[in-house]
Order: sequence, then C-alpha cells, then structure tokens
Amino acid sequence: MKPISIYADGACSGNQNSSNIGGWGAVLEYDGRQKELFGGEADTTNNRMEMTALLAALRAIKKEKQLVRVFSDSAYLMDCFRKEWHLKWRQNGWITSNRSPVENRDLWEQLLSFLDAHSFRFYRVKGHVSLKKGEAALQPVYAKFLAWNGTGFSFEDFLYITEMNIRADALANCGIDQIRNA
Repeated sequence: MKPISIYADGACSGNQNSSNIGGWGAVLEYDGRQKELFGGEADTTNNRMEMTALLAALRAIKKEKQLVRVFSDSAYLMDCFRKEWHLKWRQNGWITSNRSPVENRDLWEQLLSFLDAHSFRFYRVKGHVSLKKGEAALQPVYAKFLAWNGTGFSFEDFLYITEMNIRADALANCGIDQIRNA
C-alpha cells in the first residue's frame, strides 16, 4: 500500500494576545501527486491552527484504510498521538493529569474520529529550519530528527521532509495573509 504523506503546520500572529490571526497549511502527497490546503482564523491559537491543518488534510482523504504518515513540528499534536495522551483523556472524562479540562477538546474529538479510518504513523520534525545552512550545520538537526523518529530515514529523506514542512509553514502564512486582507 502506498502511503499518503501529510505535512502540516500552523501559525499564529499575536498568539498570546486577545486579538490575533492564525493560519494553517498542509501538503498531502500520494503517488507522486500533491495537494496544498490552507486557511486562517481570527482570534485563535497556534495549537488550534496546528490541529486544524491536520484535520483539513485528513478530511481531504477520500478512501478509508489508507496508510497515513503525518509530519508536524507541533510537539503538542504529535505527542498526543505518539504518547497516546488521548487514551487517558477519554478515560478520565476529558480531564488532564493535572485535573484541568483538555484544551481544544472539540478539535481533538474530530481528529480522533479518523484514527479508526486509517493506519497512522506520526513523525515530529523541527520547525523553522533553514536548508541554506549546508550539510554540516544540518547534521545536528538530522540527528534530532532521527532521535525523535527512529533511524529509518536517510539524510536525503530528512531534507525532503524538512522542505515539505517549510512549504506547509508558507501555506499557513498564506492563511494569515488571507484573513488580514479580508
């Protein structure tokens, strides 16, 4: 089965302010084809935009039972799936281990509804990496990528994944611009 790769990113200009603009972007890749998605919202958070990027990408998948590889720089998003925080949240009535309500429950519930529809692999990438630095400067970032995700990726894989994540980030910024110019 050929995998569908999703590169997702979110951004928020003025994240901690009461008034802000957020954007999200995703690139879906399957069998040599790519689809780009982006959008934005006012008065949101960076985490919500990260989640919205993935949710929009998952909604764009037409067939069930696909192998889906998700790449994101959001530790919040990736750790929920990789460390299975969602299992405890559900078991505890959507309360975290520190006894507070789970933030963004509305989006988590939507995202979790896709878990049974597909087979997933979640990979964490470092955000805001410049590929212009050269191989020597990128080797420590590559080492971190391997530490997070295992050794199944070549340096060339890492460069490609990072490039695609940069595209998703650029799309998230398009979403911010779209809201600003509306």
